[in-house]
Amino acid sequence: MAKSLESDGLPNLKDDVLDKEVFKKLQDDITFNTFPWYYQDFIAYEDPSEKGSFFTHLLYSHHSPNSPHFSLMEPILDILNPKSLIRIKANLYMPTLKLTYHPFHSDFSYPHKTAIFSINTNDGMTMLEDKIEVKSIENRLFIFDGSHPHRSTSCTDKKYRMNISFNYF
Repeated sequence: MAKSLESDGLPNLKDDVLDKEVFKKLQDDITFNTFPWYYQDFIAYEDPSEKGSFFTHLLYSHHSPNSPHFSLMEPILDILNPKSLIRIKANLYMPTLKLTYHPFHSDFSYPHKTAIFSINTNDGMTMLEDKIEVKSIENRLFIFDGSHPHRSTSCTDKKYRMNISFNYF
């Protein structure tokens, strides 16, 4: 059985993070057909046995913005107030008939913060190795140590599951 998430400790969960109008603009901008998505043949590891795939858009990597859409992240960065960014990546998972659990992984081997910002509500989730499950609810921000094993899932009830992953100090 999944554990409930404490709101006052780490990991941290915040709903309705952005003002409704700010969120709607971000949601519209990232779901509009001019936002490019890039196919990835694996989800957690480049492993031929893994059957999953998804689409990503790398917004920040290697100490600099990697996308002309990086400025869309400013409202969330204002909330996170990172000392230093490692990576920002938008994720787009296609639906499956049955909920698919992706492999556990760590974003980076050293302690750092990971924030998952949900763009849409669906029956998918992020799971931590200690059985904490965080559902994908639009405008929700989930913060945890990304060096600890965690995994994502597909969704079954919507056309897609979309979120943005922030890795930072």
